Amino acid sequence: MTHDYSDALIVQEVSPRDGLQIEPTWVETTDKIALIDQLSLAGFSRIEAGSFVSPKAIAALRDGEQVFQGIIRHPGIIYVALIPNLKGAQRAIESRADELNLVMSASQTHNLANMRMRCEASLTAFGDVVSFAGDHPVRLNGSIATTFGCPFEGRIDEDRVLQLVDAYQALGIQSVTLADTTGMANPRQVERLVKRVLERVSADHLTLHFHNTRGLGLCNVLAAYEVGARRFDAALGGLGGCPFAPGASGNICTEDLVNLCDEVGIETGIDLPYLLRLSRQLPALLGHELPGQVAKAGRNCDLHPPPGYIATL
Repeated sequence: MTHDYSDALIVQEVSPRDGLQIEPTWVETTDKIALIDQLSLAGFSRIEAGSFVSPKAIAALRDGEQVFQGIIRHPGIIYVALIPNLKGAQRAIESRADELNLVMSASQTHNLANMRMRCEASLTAFGDVVSFAGDHPVRLNGSIATTFGCPFEGRIDEDRVLQLVDAYQALGIQSVTLADTTGMANPRQVERLVKRVLERVSADHLTLHFHNTRGLGLCNVLAAYEVGARRFDAALGGLGGCPFAPGASGNICTEDLVNLCDEVGIETGIDLPYLLRLSRQLPALLGHELPGQVAKAGRNCDLHPPPGYIATL
C-alpha cells in the first residue's frame, strides 16, 4: 500500500483541559493562561483551552471563565471549550469560546459514571445546546467517549458508534471526535472504524482522540491517518486522562506525535524545538515527571559528541 504523506496532520492541543483535569495539584489560573499563551505561539490551529463543567465534578478546571477571558487570542487559532450541558454552553459562549465540544459516551455505563445520566438524556440535552448555540457565532463538535472500548462494558459495537455519529448529525452537529478514552484501541480496529465513519463525516470534520494507556497511541494515529483521518488530539508531555475511567491516564504526547510526523515527512506546521522547551517546563509546574519520550531523549538530529577515549584508539 502506498501512502500520500503530503497531506498535513492537524494537531489539536488539549493539555490545558484534558491534560490538567486530573492533576492533583491546583494549577493557578495565571499559570494556565501562560501555558495557553505559550502554546498559541507553537503553530497550533486548535487549542482546547478549558471546560465549563460543574466545579464539584472537575475542581481543577473551575476557573474556566477567567482562563478564557485572560488568554491572548491569535488570529487563525480556534479556542475550544468542553461543555456538558446548556448551562456550560451559556458560560462558554459568554467567555467567547470559538467552539463547544459536547461529550457523551458510546457506553451507557461510562456515560452514567461520567455524565450522571443515560445516553438518551445526553442527546436530548445536546439538542438544547444546539438550539441555543444557533443564535451565536460558535462552532459545535460532538465527542463520543469510549468509542473503542469501555472499562466497564468492554468492546463497543461499531454500529453503536455509527448510530451516535448519525444522531449528532441529525441534531446539527457536523464535527465529530472519536475518543479512545481508556486507551483500549488497536490499529486494525481503528483502521476499520475510521473508514466507516469517513463515509459519513468528512476528514476536515473528524478528530481522533487517543490515549497511550497501553502503549498503542501513536500506532493508532498512523492507522487512522493512513485511511484518511487528518485531525488528532494530543497533550503536551502526555498529560491527562479521564477521572471517570479507571487506569486511563495519558493522552498521546504532543511532542512525540509531532516528532513522529517530522521523522516520516508528515507536515504539521508545529515548531518541535519550541514545543520541547515548553514540555520540559511542565515538571516544575506540576511537581512530577511526564511520560513524554522525546523531551527526555531528544530528537534524532540532536547528536552528541563521541566519547573522548575514541581519540586514543
